[in-house]
Amino acid sequence: MKKKINLTDKKIKDEILSLKKTLINLSFQKFSGQLENTSKINSTKKQIARLNTKLSPRSGENDA
Repeated sequence: MKKKINLTDKKIKDEILSLKKTLINLSFQKFSGQLENTSKINSTKKQIARLNTKLSPRSGENDA
């Protein structure tokens, strides 16, 4: 994964949305038998989790 430092909340949310769309497409490809490299699904899920983790502490700061 590329190092992305100092992203705004908006950019992180946009990136998460993009990755979720990619994940859906990868799932369709897997079930139709077109996806050869199934590890892309797990790596995409991990990227989403990493971005959610970056977003999580920021939202906690606003609540305090």
